[in-house]
Amino acid sequence: MDISYIINELGEDRENYFNAVAPPIIQTSNFAFRTVADMRNRFYDEYGGYIYSKGLNPTVDILRKKLAALDGAEDCLVFNSGSSAIYASVMANVKAGDHIVSVRKPYTWAQKLFDNILPRFGVTTTYIDGTDIQNFENAIRSNTTIIYLESPNSWYFELQDLQAVSKLARSKNILTICDNSYCTPVYQKPLSMGIDISLQSATKYIGGHSDVVAGVVCGTGKMMRKIFENEMSTSGNGISPFNAWLLIRGLRTLPVRLEKVTRNTASVTRFLQDHPKVESVIFPLNEDFPQYELAKRQMQGGCGLLSFFLKVNKVEDVVTFCENLQHILMAVSWGGYESLIIPACATVQPGRYDITKKEHRMLRLYIGQEEPEYIVSDLEQALNTI
Repeated sequence: MDISYIINELGEDRENYFNAVAPPIIQTSNFAFRTVADMRNRFYDEYGGYIYSKGLNPTVDILRKKLAALDGAEDCLVFNSGSSAIYASVMANVKAGDHIVSVRKPYTWAQKLFDNILPRFGVTTTYIDGTDIQNFENAIRSNTTIIYLESPNSWYFELQDLQAVSKLARSKNILTICDNSYCTPVYQKPLSMGIDISLQSATKYIGGHSDVVAGVVCGTGKMMRKIFENEMSTSGNGISPFNAWLLIRGLRTLPVRLEKVTRNTASVTRFLQDHPKVESVIFPLNEDFPQYELAKRQMQGGCGLLSFFLKVNKVEDVVTFCENLQHILMAVSWGGYESLIIPACATVQPGRYDITKKEHRMLRLYIGQEEPEYIVSDLEQALNTI
């Protein structure tokens, strides 16, 4: 299906809303019925229509159709955050006593789910280095029900061979879930490589304007109904109509925004790699990246997130660099217009900081849509202060 058709037309039955070019926001909490029979039918099958916007809503459904098509999925659900999407997709597929295999250092709230919540119900998790398929084979147990992936992850950008992992998982009747937030479905389609559930934080590139928080889960119609009727509806963590409308607006410009970010990333990466105060750069589409060949095979693009290490002898230099940036903002997340940076030392208590540890000199940079010279000049003047 053509991407231009998906983002501009799919799901937009304009004749149903006055032929308006932009989809409407159906800002209602509930929906009325003419007959008792109609209401009864909806009570027994809420997934088949509209009764209460905690569940389904026409504006949200326009978005669902577009996002499912982008991912090559039968269906899709949209949540009020990426962590909600992770929570629902995992909780829908585990029971007491099950075992999960997860890549090491997944997204913070995925790890908190695995470490703090699931153990209450006897569900255990084994973390592995996902760059080697043998590690998955070694970690699988007789009670393993989920393999949780994040390819690439968002600091070191480690990849998993999605086709190999999905083949192994299916041979053992294990469900696979992949966080695809880094690439978006434009640059990587996990479902086409055999993954069962593809999820992403729509807060990032789908929204694209740093003004909405949302999460997406894509998969088979059967799986989406299962999640909707239990975990999603019970927790009430679906997206609001207005935020769904913001995401539809974001989709309109998604391809052109990704193209701009990709071009900017190439310029900024070259600058950082050549700078004497930068020790090294981690970016999956750099030729020196350990999994470069896999990245080229699995991904159609790298977007704008990278990490780099400063050549410094004290934490104060990292602080000085960050606090002298004039245009690049210190903030979490990524995917909006503005460039953002996070120093790893912000996650470490001062008394535990060790300059000899390379990761304590690490910074994660999101390269936004400003002109590349604007970003580079800000980095350069800040580097000159250390």
